Amino acid sequence: MSHGLVLGKFYPPHAGHHHLIRTAQRRCEKLTVLVCASSVESIGLGDRVAWLRESHPGVRVIGAVDDVRMDLLDPAIWDAHMAIFTAAVPEPVDAVFTSEAYGDELARRFGADHVQIDVGRARYPVSGTAVRADPVAHWEFLEGPVRAALTRRVVVLGPESSGTTTLAHEIADVYRSRGFPWSLTQYVPEYGRTFSQEKLAALRAVRPDAAWSDAVFSSEEFPLIAARQNEAEERAARLGAPVLVCDTDSFATAIWHERYLGGRNPEIDAVADRIRHHLWLLTDHRGVPFEDDGLRDGEHLRSWMYDRFRTELYETGRRFVELTGTRQERLAAAVSAVDGLLAEGWAFADPLPERR
Repeated sequence: MSHGLVLGKFYPPHAGHHHLIRTAQRRCEKLTVLVCASSVESIGLGDRVAWLRESHPGVRVIGAVDDVRMDLLDPAIWDAHMAIFTAAVPEPVDAVFTSEAYGDELARRFGADHVQIDVGRARYPVSGTAVRADPVAHWEFLEGPVRAALTRRVVVLGPESSGTTTLAHEIADVYRSRGFPWSLTQYVPEYGRTFSQEKLAALRAVRPDAAWSDAVFSSEEFPLIAARQNEAEERAARLGAPVLVCDTDSFATAIWHERYLGGRNPEIDAVADRIRHHLWLLTDHRGVPFEDDGLRDGEHLRSWMYDRFRTELYETGRRFVELTGTRQERLAAAVSAVDGLLAEGWAFADPLPERR
């Protein structure tokens, strides 16, 4: 077929949608996917278009706002919808691909053939309504872009040698032990540490006796560190569970800039604002011995850093919990806080009502 069309809300996209699109793409020289979103829905049109473009390279994905209620029995309502559809897709359409009973009428109005794909949803027993009601129960039907958008991101942060890395690993292990989809829980390491290791190695290639105290940072390096941290999170979130555990984040990079260079770099804040996190777990250094692993020299700054993290979290309105006590007590408090976050669920606005 020359030009095929797939049309829907994709609120959000799921395995059934992807099967429909991929089947249509194999049968058409050109395929257009039209995403129709209403203003009342809580996932933006731009996000849905971006997610489908990422999952379906080679397919033309476009969007349209459609605030007309659905009534399959009202010709005037059909006319109003078709005005929106044909404005978005003015080219001739040879085939309309759907998994819906209304596909015959939709295809007729486009002057196209109707190709039905998995009408009974036997292959992928899922719907947008089901996903919105319980994303966790339908996690297996969601592809990377949607998982990344729905994942609850938890950040463990704190001053040097306060147990952040150990705690982040332990939290991830707790959730992995809960079975699917939690078994997919990802841990995102601190990119700043990798950057520091490489920086020290490069210094020692020139001066074999160089120590960490000889390393010199520039302000321009910190936005790069923050951006790489974001990129690592995005990759992990596309592969993981409904929760993602991060050992620091781009927000914390701004405090590390203060620690090494003093003052702020607005570029770091801009990078941090590009990604959303949901909960910060702040580890207290008190009661945790300082261990110099070759990349630390700030034992005397731990109290200052803890206070700066706490102040900045509070003043920017970020949701955070302070963790104190023994290692076991900190882990228990952390898991309780994350469970509380997850128990709040995902709130999706209802789409416009439909009459079928």
